[in-house]
Amino acid sequence: MRLITQAKACGYQFEITAMKNFSKFAVIGGSGAFLFLGGEFGKEIGARKIKTPFGVSSPVHFFETDNFSFAFLSRHGEKGYEIAASFVNYRANIWALKEIGAERIIAWTGPGIINTRFKVGDYLLPSDLIDETKGRKYTFFEKRGLGFIRQSPVFCTQLKSSAKEAMKTLKIPCHFKGVYICTEGPRLETPAEIRKFKLNGGDVVGMTLIPECFLARELEICYMPICYLTNFAEGVNKRNFKKGVLFEGMQREREREKVNNVQRKFPKIIKEIIKTAFSDERDCHCKDSMLRYKKAGIIDKNWRSWVKIKNKI
Repeated sequence: MRLITQAKACGYQFEITAMKNFSKFAVIGGSGAFLFLGGEFGKEIGARKIKTPFGVSSPVHFFETDNFSFAFLSRHGEKGYEIAASFVNYRANIWALKEIGAERIIAWTGPGIINTRFKVGDYLLPSDLIDETKGRKYTFFEKRGLGFIRQSPVFCTQLKSSAKEAMKTLKIPCHFKGVYICTEGPRLETPAEIRKFKLNGGDVVGMTLIPECFLARELEICYMPICYLTNFAEGVNKRNFKKGVLFEGMQREREREKVNNVQRKFPKIIKEIIKTAFSDERDCHCKDSMLRYKKAGIIDKNWRSWVKIKNKI
């Protein structure tokens, strides 16, 4: 059943749609996520865009399956790859998920391979990040003294533990350690950049996890990504240029078929992770990211009041 609520804070007012008995899990889908809106995640019980202080979010869908429910958001659009990673409204999306009650986010992304111990079609739960982005909005706390937050561990350890258990239950091989380099895009990286990233300890390279994971931490939401590895990055393996196709020759046809197969498993993987973690109380650091500011009396428990908005939306 739909529950329409009104919220008002910091000089703005908006209407949201939440769901009764919502499980407090949210999923952010990467490339191709729109393909799973036809029923693979279960019964859809509602959907809408949510107005936030940072613009309107991507549509948030609500699904019920196997006695639990969760929210789902397609990061890049719902008709194809409509929004490149550089131009995703990350702040609106994370705010919207917080607004509907999400406490945990599982996100998927398809980076390229730098470290050749990985292969195309592998799954990876990354353990660290290097930020190579340039022009993105990183924080909810612009022009404020908030957000001085430790970033180790980078991702929620409790949620990662649930993901490990789920992958083992499904008997799906997965790497559990690797450094994700996040670049600005939308262009792919140069060979020299990839060599630099390798020297800096990077294992894979993509464009989507930053600032998404940092914004989730600011709003005390657990966040964990699952990577499916799509291609070897520029210069890692010798690949001839191929006109008019995805990656322009950096991904071979048999590799594309392998990637398609691993993408199809995401609904099963996501549901198993949520099933595994569903009854767990949060005992991670994520839920207390802003505790220092609360204890000092700088902010209160009303998270909407943490953000100062100059203009009404």
